[in-house]
Amino acid sequence: MKTYHDIATDGGSDVAGQVRAQEARLHSRLADVGHIVAVMSGKGGVGKSAVTVLLATALARSGIRTGIVDADINGASIVEMTGVGRKPDRTSKGVIPAVSAEGVQIMSIDLFLDRGTPVEWNAVTQKSAFTWRAMVEVAAIREMLADTLWGPLDILFVDLPPGTDRLPNLLDLVPELSVAIVVTIPSRASRYVVEKSILLARPHLGDAPIGIVENMSEFVCNSCGEVHEMFPGSEGVDFEQDAHLTILGRIPFDPELSKRIDSGKNYLGSGTSKSSGGVGVFSAEAAIQSIAENLNRLLASRTIPAPTMEEVR
Repeated sequence: MKTYHDIATDGGSDVAGQVRAQEARLHSRLADVGHIVAVMSGKGGVGKSAVTVLLATALARSGIRTGIVDADINGASIVEMTGVGRKPDRTSKGVIPAVSAEGVQIMSIDLFLDRGTPVEWNAVTQKSAFTWRAMVEVAAIREMLADTLWGPLDILFVDLPPGTDRLPNLLDLVPELSVAIVVTIPSRASRYVVEKSILLARPHLGDAPIGIVENMSEFVCNSCGEVHEMFPGSEGVDFEQDAHLTILGRIPFDPELSKRIDSGKNYLGSGTSKSSGGVGVFSAEAAIQSIAENLNRLLASRTIPAPTMEEVR
């Protein structure tokens, strides 16, 4: 397969030169980013984007500078979940990211569209659009990374689309990935796809660790107050025996979390979190805070540690 650099002549458009310039700009933009963290899932519907927003917010509330790139071009949802305004300001040097009420910097294709407007891929036929859609998606992610004025950040989260093949595309773009977080739910089907995602990701990650977050692990009955499994009879996360994986934590289901994040309101510190009760079981907010701390400790073991929560307090 040929690359841009193998093109003998391009009619004077200098495609290879344009690509090199954008790659240089991307590396320059990310030079002041301490860590890049990919958030992925093998399948949709597991709450991956919500987990991304919650972790970035928890860390930002502790004084750690965080940002999110919504790399799910067709299913962008970070803007809705964070409640930021659309139409970001542009300067001659780049685009200024939106900023949530908690200080999380946001970049998404959704910022440039009217609310509810889908992304349409121009092509003679949709059949032909399918063949190059993935390439255009990667180009869009490259532009969001390269043309955004991030400034100094401790952690930049990249919320990837669902699927087992998305991580390699990101690794072709960023200088280095510190951690890959895989979000799952305690169902047999989700666990099966997550295992495939991990097998696919491992050869591309080098020594970057993989962290597991199990979402919607259980819930509290409003009537009796007892804790119940969200997916009775299904297998939960069982990756403890794998030395290359880190179990970051489990998040119980809380209807208030869904309600607030769907309306673009902050859940953490809102006073609406419900305790699951029982020994060793706590509220969704406490679980998210614990996962954020575990992630920060994992990042601290990397070459360029982000400040710990204790250091920024």
